Amino acid sequence: MNRRNRMPTLLCLALVAAVVLGACAPAAAPGGVTQIVVTAPPQLITQVVTQIVNGTSQPVVITATPGPTQPPSAPSATALPAGSITLSGAGATFPDPIYTEWRFAYQYVDPSVVINYVANGSGGGQKAIEDGTVDFAGSDSLLPDSAYTTTPDLQMFPTVAGAIVAMYNIKEITSGLILDGPSLAGIYLGKITMWNDPAIVALNPSLTVPAQKITVVHRSDGSGTTDNFTKYLSDVSPDWVTAVGAPGHGNTVQWPVDKAGNGIGGKGNAGVAAAVQNTPYSIGYVELSYAVANAIPFADMINAAGKKVTANHDSLVSAMADYGTAFSDRLTIDRITNGKGAGSWPISTYTYQVLHMTNKADPTWGCLKVTKYLNWVHWFLTDAGASARATKLGYSTLPDAVRTKVIAKLATVQCDGKPVHSDMTAQ
Repeated sequence: MNRRNRMPTLLCLALVAAVVLGACAPAAAPGGVTQIVVTAPPQLITQVVTQIVNGTSQPVVITATPGPTQPPSAPSATALPAGSITLSGAGATFPDPIYTEWRFAYQYVDPSVVINYVANGSGGGQKAIEDGTVDFAGSDSLLPDSAYTTTPDLQMFPTVAGAIVAMYNIKEITSGLILDGPSLAGIYLGKITMWNDPAIVALNPSLTVPAQKITVVHRSDGSGTTDNFTKYLSDVSPDWVTAVGAPGHGNTVQWPVDKAGNGIGGKGNAGVAAAVQNTPYSIGYVELSYAVANAIPFADMINAAGKKVTANHDSLVSAMADYGTAFSDRLTIDRITNGKGAGSWPISTYTYQVLHMTNKADPTWGCLKVTKYLNWVHWFLTDAGASARATKLGYSTLPDAVRTKVIAKLATVQCDGKPVHSDMTAQ
């Protein structure tokens, strides 16, 4: 097994010198333009990034706050040159918007680190971390038992929770559409093929639902978003379980709507969003931030408590509370879909990063790469600015009890047989 070498120490406190932006300014976001604005006080940097989500040009503001400083009594370490150490990741598209913001913002916390992340789907991330071609992976679906058999030191940990929403493109309805579990399952089973189906009309008495055929968009790649979406369909529809299977289906599905002739696939959350945006009378499931960033309406849902709810931070917090801290020793939980809380969003999920718990020293940086990675993780788990950006995008940060579990587990990461800790946890 080609074991990846890992990441960080030495938090660069170069925010004080942030005016010298040429030395530590990040590259532009993929497909967009990066504009840097320094505001007073000098400890706060605001970065505007366009097109963090493929296919959208909505500006997004990032606030990066400085990390903790060395105690006054400690000797100051020599800062590494900007961009010295590169950390590589790949995987889930579900958290890509917030990972993009956190990666760019973190360059103002520690300019010595460049963090790359290829959003190629949970399946791609899982394969990459197992093969040892990345330093960390992103995944919304849980690793199969076989992964731990072949690579026993793999560890998952949750980073944020997110909402999966049914976005739609109906020119006659720009907001206010309501669906429930059975109607959504019926659409993806190919049994509900018209927008004015009686089941949809009954849920929307105040709307004039058009007599138009539904085009159903789904993921075409290996997807943790698909895994959690179909877990929900299994929760609410015996017909789905009979036709497709339960619970969940891993990262890929044989879609009944494809057989019925009204299904189309999109690669990644961005691909599904683009397909819905460009296909009249279509519906597709994506992580909430993709719908918000692209200004595409999404349906409210009737949840397990029989209440109409909207996907947002509060309904995600309620969904997480329904399942508490029932995590395995691998820091995973099978699902947080279809919770019983009155305010719970029914299609909710945690998204995870995956790393190796035992690492070999990097030929150039030794165990510093591992520490640099752990510093970044500790920053986005605990920094108020990082949390605020996640909330604004529609994600929800970890409950305190869950965050405590994650930080405790990451404190046991090793490099060359010795514990490696984030610099930040010692401050």
